[in-house]
Amino acid sequence: MTISVVVADDQELVRSGFALILDTQPDIAVVAEAADGRAAIDAVRAHAPHVALLDIRMPGTDGIEAAREICARTDTRALMLTTFDQDDYVYDALRAGASGFLLKDVRRDDLVHAVRVVAAGEALLAPTVTRRLIGDVLCVRPRVRDAPALEALTERERQTLTLVGRGLSNAEIAAALVVSEHTVKTHVSNVLAKLGARDRVQAVIAAYESGLIRAGTDG
Repeated sequence: MTISVVVADDQELVRSGFALILDTQPDIAVVAEAADGRAAIDAVRAHAPHVALLDIRMPGTDGIEAAREICARTDTRALMLTTFDQDDYVYDALRAGASGFLLKDVRRDDLVHAVRVVAAGEALLAPTVTRRLIGDVLCVRPRVRDAPALEALTERERQTLTLVGRGLSNAEIAAALVVSEHTVKTHVSNVLAKLGARDRVQAVIAAYESGLIRAGTDG
């Protein structure tokens, strides 16, 4: 399968540089470039790419708003570009539906890997990064949702989600619950389906915001 990508950044050199790197890969094709969020949304509607690579800060419609609309209205997965001092923006983007983020000084190989990971339906945050980023940001934010969706989870699914939020890998969760990794994957899939979450990051956000996991603690 060839992974189709839309690249959006208001800086032409950055945008064309990312596009050039991705286009050199035999399994990736950049189908459009955009200089702002509205143009990115239009490009996604026109080309239905697998991945939209979006700069968080763009004029007019920014990357967060673009990600929110793209993730809500299409099957395209959003991958955000950011800088070191934008953790709060990263959280907003993830909550908008983005599947992960990259720093703008990302290495060539890491950029390519990120696009492939997100296109495959995975989140681009290692468990420990997920915990640190979302936990640190949410500890200074108020809860913004109730937990009716969590009521649909079985006790074992709630345990699984809690361990995901604590930064455990599937293998570590399997050991903690004394089950197979296959069973853990099934639990995670069920959690995502019941919460209407695209990936583990979205599920962890829901768990923090609902109070299932307490931000800044071990849960």
